[in-house]
Amino acid sequence: MKRTWPIALGIFLIMLPVTAVVPLLYDLTEGRFPGRSELDRHLFMSVNMAGSLLVAVVAGLLSDRLGQRKLLVVPALFAFGLVLFLMYLPFPYPVQLGLRFVEGAVQMAALVLAMTMIADSARPERKGRAMGLAGACMSLGVASGTVLGGRIGSEAATNIFLYGSLLALVLAVAAIFILRDARLERSGERLSAVIKLALERRDLLIPYVFTFIDRMTAGFIISTVSLYFATVMGLAPAQIGLAMAAFLLPYGLLTYPAGLLCERVSPITLMAIGSVLYGVFLIALGFTPVQHLAVVMAAGGVTAALMLAPSLVLTVRLAGPAQATGMGGFHLAGSLGFMLGPLLSVAILGFLRGQELPPYPGVFAVFGAFEILCVLLLLPWLLRVNRRLKHGNPRAELAGARSHPGA
Repeated sequence: MKRTWPIALGIFLIMLPVTAVVPLLYDLTEGRFPGRSELDRHLFMSVNMAGSLLVAVVAGLLSDRLGQRKLLVVPALFAFGLVLFLMYLPFPYPVQLGLRFVEGAVQMAALVLAMTMIADSARPERKGRAMGLAGACMSLGVASGTVLGGRIGSEAATNIFLYGSLLALVLAVAAIFILRDARLERSGERLSAVIKLALERRDLLIPYVFTFIDRMTAGFIISTVSLYFATVMGLAPAQIGLAMAAFLLPYGLLTYPAGLLCERVSPITLMAIGSVLYGVFLIALGFTPVQHLAVVMAAGGVTAALMLAPSLVLTVRLAGPAQATGMGGFHLAGSLGFMLGPLLSVAILGFLRGQELPPYPGVFAVFGAFEILCVLLLLPWLLRVNRRLKHGNPRAELAGARSHPGA
């Protein structure tokens, strides 16, 4: 674990400027550019995930081919700092959306490779705690970012871009001196290898589907729920940040213990239970009054902690030696869900209003149902894979290892 802590700290810090925009979404869209539509406000979050989608797989594949991660992480962090600074400047809204796209791309490149470096350096029997640590730092960074964003942006929302830029540049310089690549063999993998890996090890589709749904609901939370808190509940940015932190702090604190638990309990069991409970939380959130908001959000964070670490552990186990490619596919699925979450929210809200149904809590019920249905529809497959993992069947963890490039 000695080699993973500096990287995990870097993951925590990378997430701060990314999620600082969440409590300030209304101020950075309608407040900074008056007259924006509901779709425009949601696009501010979705276009960032579209950039992430572009590089989620490419970064892992390229680093596999080079046999190095650091060579790509450092330039990505410098680019991240530059783009954040440009967003601080008063460019028009279409340019801001373009910068958000690039920001998502370079931030995801750094994040994917940092998480892969943690997997590279961990011994097989310690993958659970290593990925739990990575997931915990990522979610704690998300939680801390929302609180900092509400505080830093209370006077001027754009201040988060200036502070975020400085932080990213410090991280880039620190990475030059701190990061060390694990010994890797070069791989000739190309983009088609992601599809090939998923076809050869079809059980990988399980964590991919779950992370798609989980991140789709996360996109709903950071866009629609954030706007709901601001416009319907009338919360100020600092209050929104605290509400999000009530959810994200338990999530972050319990993600590492969930990773440890994966070394004793099936990650599939934890992932399925967590998803059902998380779906119940989303439905309940739509009926929650302001005075009970913190308690319900905290309960949701506890259930969410049972989802991230198990899905990461399952991806690493099932990907075998092609960890970067497997992790790239994982983040590809997650980024696609994150990108679609805000857009799907707009479509559902429009449909409910068109049918003269209450948009709230209706949209909460729909997204909660996605989580529960994911488990119910995949239950037979989950049970089969769970049995294979329990009995150590090589097909579950190393299927196709001999035929896959770099395996």
